[in-house]
Amino acid sequence: MAFEGLADRLQNTMAKIRGKGKVTEADVKEMMREVRLALLEADVNFKVVKDFIKRVSERAVGQEVMKSLTPGQQVIKVVKEELAELMGGEQSKIAVGKRPPTVIMMVGLQGAGKTTTTGKLANLLRKKHNRSPLLVAADIYRPAAIKQLETLGKQLDMPVFSLGDQVSPVEIATKALDYAKAEHHDYVLIDTAGRLHIDENLMEELEKVKEVTQPDEIFLVVDAMTGQDAVNVAKSFNDLLGLTGVVLTKLDGDTRGGAALSIRSVTDTPIKFVGLGEKLDAIEAFHPERMASRILGMGDVLSLIEKAQTNVDAEKAKELEQKMRTASFTFDDFLEQLGQVRNMGPLEDIIGMLPGANKMKGLKNLQVDEKQISHVEAIIKSMTSAEKINPEMMNASRKKRIAKGSGTSVQEVNRLLKQFEDMKKMMKQMTSMTKGKKKGMKFPFM
Repeated sequence: MAFEGLADRLQNTMAKIRGKGKVTEADVKEMMREVRLALLEADVNFKVVKDFIKRVSERAVGQEVMKSLTPGQQVIKVVKEELAELMGGEQSKIAVGKRPPTVIMMVGLQGAGKTTTTGKLANLLRKKHNRSPLLVAADIYRPAAIKQLETLGKQLDMPVFSLGDQVSPVEIATKALDYAKAEHHDYVLIDTAGRLHIDENLMEELEKVKEVTQPDEIFLVVDAMTGQDAVNVAKSFNDLLGLTGVVLTKLDGDTRGGAALSIRSVTDTPIKFVGLGEKLDAIEAFHPERMASRILGMGDVLSLIEKAQTNVDAEKAKELEQKMRTASFTFDDFLEQLGQVRNMGPLEDIIGMLPGANKMKGLKNLQVDEKQISHVEAIIKSMTSAEKINPEMMNASRKKRIAKGSGTSVQEVNRLLKQFEDMKKMMKQMTSMTKGKKKGMKFPFM
């Protein structure tokens, strides 16, 4: 998670005040000192930190908090609300043009992931909102960008409008709009040229593209790992173009998160989407209140549910439930479920969305080795159909064959078989609502 360092610091600070029956101004002052240090270490703009601390302090020492029955929890509630407000308060949804197509102009510096983000956003619009997007290759100065967008279009089975690198971006954008109207595309995403730094020629060209297309949205794509530089870039683009939104990429990387907490305040431009990985579905709408909850260790159940709804087949889930009830869960079922869970994203991120997961022994700082998951899949795929249904039939020679076929060891095969049986027993206990203490489930890939 991008805010890992900040989250740890804030959660430790909040823990000191959470259970207090009485909170004094001195307590609040001490807590605010810790919060200030945590935010500055996370590379949050110093002016933003100063304003944030002032707002929280004023609310935290108010009569409503101090005289409540749970003042410690009320102070934490204030911090969460102000943290969400710092990042924009409520989700800022994508605009829809009065007449189709809705035009989205994608801008940014080279290396921020603008072209890939353009493809990801188009994929999200089609997948989640049932739209028909057209990708437009208007970065003529980097031939690789045109080829990259065309490759993304093929991967997504999505049309890409391109006139090569000898036609001006203004003409490309104009003709792309005509094409979109003729082909009934309801969204047009224009991948404009980026530079290694902001220059006058780049801005003049972007202003001309803006003039001819009259975009409904101008999204700046910035690399979250660049910290305060990302904020400075956002301010420069906003001053010249009038941004409507920011897309933060690499928010899953080892970044301190200061950009996400500063951009809204410094530019008054909302963060609308965040990139969370390399896959073409690794982009999400940005929810300030949910992110604030995650930073403070309160989980993000709504995002977890949305991920499940998008990636888990409801009919298959019902079928699985029935199999659990009748104890007929097989290795084929397990393999299918493993695939659906993997589609939801890295397991450590999913667990991070569970309320209180940061306090669970063994779950904090959990890192799941993808190789181990691949080993589990390879072992199951090396079994025969009969073995997947009746693992009890496994003997030494079968296990040896499976280990050889999967490139693993007999010990790994034995461990998976034992853990699978333990899991089935636990499922049987849960579905039959057996009373008493239940043994915890240990995933074969952890």
